[in-house]
Amino acid sequence: MVKQIIPAIAFVILLGSCSSLKTLTFTGKPRVAPVTSQHTAKVSETKFIEEIAVTPQPLVSVTEVRTGNKETFATRGITIEQTSVKNEQQTIADLLAYRSANVEKASPLQLKYAVLLNTEVELLANTLLLRGVDEWYGTRYRMGGTTKNGVDCSAFVGAVYATVYSLTLPRTARDQYKSSRRISITELQEGDLLFFNTIGGISHVGIYLQNNKFIHATSSKGVMVSDLFEKYYLQRYIGAGRIDNKQASAVISASVSGGGR
Repeated sequence: MVKQIIPAIAFVILLGSCSSLKTLTFTGKPRVAPVTSQHTAKVSETKFIEEIAVTPQPLVSVTEVRTGNKETFATRGITIEQTSVKNEQQTIADLLAYRSANVEKASPLQLKYAVLLNTEVELLANTLLLRGVDEWYGTRYRMGGTTKNGVDCSAFVGAVYATVYSLTLPRTARDQYKSSRRISITELQEGDLLFFNTIGGISHVGIYLQNNKFIHATSSKGVMVSDLFEKYYLQRYIGAGRIDNKQASAVISASVSGGGR
């Protein structure tokens, strides 16, 4: 009798345990947990991300416009502001319009040297110096020469200084070096002198223009424009010199020649 009762009790217990398992079966919409403050925060964050607006960047690099030309344009009443993209785009448009107007007004001489110096036309305001060096541009080299039929480096520099600054410089590159004041490469201005050791000692001289470019009389191609940071010249570079009274002389020369135009 006991043996018959035990299986019956086990069967009843099994049915009870199966009924508890029915709660694991999803037969309708799942119950949604109450919205807590944490859930609300996540929903807000998602909404914020969806509302972010991406503004296209200007096609012209603002950084390139700012570097190198900021002071130049500021002197002409154009200010480059670090504000919104809209303002930056307007600033770029103003600069392009300004450059376009200056290119149209530029002389053939300015356009020529803008190409040779790889710089902007509006930066070439010293037309007196440009005219002075351009008179000799392309002249062939001749050791000891002092004329348009042939000229050496120091004679070329002396001729330009006599025309542009009304100054008489010593005849040789070595003596021109001695008569000038030493300046660093970071202080270079138009008209400063650059000295090199090409055949021993101070044996070559040129006139600095802009953008690391200088003009000089070379034994290979005559009077031409070169880059100071070309390997050949950089390895032979000795230093730079400035004739301190050349600025005052330039003002006098400009007034005599009609304002330098």
